[in-house]
Amino acid sequence: MPEFAASTVRMKVPEDAISLPVRVAGVDLHGWAAEAAARLVGPDDPDPKLLDALAAELREAAADSRERGPITALSYVPEPRLGELARIELSALVADDTYPTMTVELLQRYLAAPTPVSYRPPEAELRTLPAGPAVRVRHAYVQDVGRDGRGTVMETCAYGIRADETWGLILLTSWQALAHTDALCELTDELARTVRVTA
Repeated sequence: MPEFAASTVRMKVPEDAISLPVRVAGVDLHGWAAEAAARLVGPDDPDPKLLDALAAELREAAADSRERGPITALSYVPEPRLGELARIELSALVADDTYPTMTVELLQRYLAAPTPVSYRPPEAELRTLPAGPAVRVRHAYVQDVGRDGRGTVMETCAYGIRADETWGLILLTSWQALAHTDALCELTDELARTVRVTA
């Protein structure tokens, strides 16, 4: 088992976020998503179309996050009528034979490497958090490019946190609603400060 398996990782959950069942085996995503949508919408607005649309989006979000196997994943839904505003995932990154020691520099290279779909160069800043030394990286990508060469811009704000010399944490918030970039970066900053690792 990797070293981090003996550790407990905690992070505050934002008020308007719902935990996605990414590490629970045997969960019926259709049933879970219907119940989660009803909780988010509340009893005062039982619009069937809204509930169906939100349930479908939550189901897709859970299935998508499951593919990456994070420690935890959250769907941030401050306004249920508008659906998911952002996805928040916290994952572990373990040192291996190629990179036997986890460093902040390694986390920065991992998070800040430009890709063929980068919309603009990544922006990296070193930070110090309660959970350890870290790097904060903002990045933007172009996804789903059509025949006309146009695509959707996806923005991310990520923290690479060095827990110890054998492993680190990746906190990643991603969104497409560019009007909310500043607020979502601030939310990511707040969440990063709440991450705690205990043996």
